[in-house]
Amino acid sequence: MKPLVDLTGKRGLVLGIANEKSIAAGCADAFSRCGARLAATYLNEKARTWVEPVADRLGVEWLAPCDVREPGQLEALFEEVGRKWGGLDFLLHSIAFAPREDLHGRVVDSSAEGFGVAMDVSCHSFLRMAKLAEPLMRDGGCLLCVTFYGSERVVSHYNLMGPVKAALESATRYAAAELGPKGIRAHAISPGPIATRAASGIERFDELLDRAASEIPGGQLVEVEDVGALAAFLVSDAAKRITGTVIPVDSGQHLLA
Repeated sequence: MKPLVDLTGKRGLVLGIANEKSIAAGCADAFSRCGARLAATYLNEKARTWVEPVADRLGVEWLAPCDVREPGQLEALFEEVGRKWGGLDFLLHSIAFAPREDLHGRVVDSSAEGFGVAMDVSCHSFLRMAKLAEPLMRDGGCLLCVTFYGSERVVSHYNLMGPVKAALESATRYAAAELGPKGIRAHAISPGPIATRAASGIERFDELLDRAASEIPGGQLVEVEDVGALAAFLVSDAAKRITGTVIPVDSGQHLLA
């Protein structure tokens, strides 16, 4: 009998590996250990020097550049998926960005340009990926993205990313409803605070970590391996009847007022 979470032969695309401590790396590790075939992306040549060693360790079959802000790069990525694999079974969107001056200021002070950039990279790119993945997921598939509980509650210094992640969660639900008839599922994973490079852009993030550690019912902060375990389950056939969810993996932090 096959194990419950068996990804043998499934083809997955991972966007967002920055280094070995990133959430995307934790998910890729879980996918790989469950038997999946993987492709991954890097933002630019500078980032490639950090991503390549992680990809090699995880047995990623191939790497490709992808900056969603650059016209044509995302489309080229999915064309390459089609050429190399002929199809796709799952993808992980673990990318986010906001201009520093907008991220570190009040939401009401955010510029239209900065808000637009944050929404484009952190939210709309997920919808673009869903559209490009649709014809490649002929036998169904699963789309994953990464959110944070600052989408529904005000978290000090999370600022602009709060409304952006709220939009991403809503986009996930709509994608699940619209692509469901084709057997394509969609989920947003909501980890507790993790000390990643991306999180370091949030002011006083260390205070957020300390507060979470002292308050969470589970008593232990979440690690990227915990997120990976959930991600592997969600893209597996064991979760084939689950879709459109925002699932916390945060040691119970979402329970707190």
